[in-house]
Amino acid sequence: MMDNTSQHNFIMHHHMELSTLTMYSENSTNNTGAREQNSTTCSLRIPQELFLTLGLISLVENILVVLAIIKNRNLHSPMYYFICCLAVSDMLVSVANVVETIVMLLTEHGLLVVTPEMLRHLDNVIDIMNCSSVVSSLSFLCTIAADRYITIFYALRYHSIMTTQRAVTIIAMVWMTSITASILFIVYHSHTAVIVCLVTFFCITLVFTAVLYMHMFILAHVHSRRIMAIYKSRRQGTSMKGAITLTILLGVFILCWGPFFLHLILILTCPTTPFCTCFFSYFNLFLILIICNSLIDPLIYAYRSQELRKTLKELLFCSCVTFRCDSILECLFPWKFT
Repeated sequence: MMDNTSQHNFIMHHHMELSTLTMYSENSTNNTGAREQNSTTCSLRIPQELFLTLGLISLVENILVVLAIIKNRNLHSPMYYFICCLAVSDMLVSVANVVETIVMLLTEHGLLVVTPEMLRHLDNVIDIMNCSSVVSSLSFLCTIAADRYITIFYALRYHSIMTTQRAVTIIAMVWMTSITASILFIVYHSHTAVIVCLVTFFCITLVFTAVLYMHMFILAHVHSRRIMAIYKSRRQGTSMKGAITLTILLGVFILCWGPFFLHLILILTCPTTPFCTCFFSYFNLFLILIICNSLIDPLIYAYRSQELRKTLKELLFCSCVTFRCDSILECLFPWKFT
């Protein structure tokens, strides 16, 4: 049976218990033994190579999204700035996963020697990156929802309300808050209050976003019947398309992150019951779902946005991308060379 500290460590410290890196942790042997004893019949082992493969694919996809938004000046708007930041949030998960898995594989094959102190520092950095990712992702989903809301219901005033300066300020505040909160969460990870805060934040942001979307879809449907001008109708359709895209993003986020947050809730409610211990044994599967979220998001961007899809194709098949630095700069920033 795990004590409270061991339970919290199990939640916050990823899939390291399945690698030889656990040899360097003083309590890992006891914790792993207890978990195996309680959930032998429902344990699941996922190859580390799968983590690495999915992480690399997700990383490449999100890098392409960021580069596409940088490259195309038509995408230089607050909404795409927020989407770019959401892609960066996904990249944090991918980078953390790739780094952690590579360290595990190198250690398992005796190619890397990791001291307990190095392991603790690396684990803390990875935890902060993952925690920053979830906090910033939720924050930017709310921000994008608010941006779509303003676009639909305050269309004539949108550019005065959501200026580039305000968008940059919002982005800076979200990242500062996410990083600060993540550091505090990791420092005090053994306290129940940390899990309560994460779950509460998750629920509040989902309710906030859901309320905005419900209001958008209901009132936009009513407004669409009253709008007769062609220009406004097209604008309304464009705005609703953006709202639908972000609704899909939110749905995918809930499906991929939901099991992880359910995991946290069960830690608080039933940490030792047979059902919960069995559920805990599938933690690696929940991590795979989280990585899949960062992998699916870019596909949603590309599928729903014709402009972004076009730019991504140009990046993939750009003939001016070579090993020469000036050609790469010309491909990313063509307007500077005209």
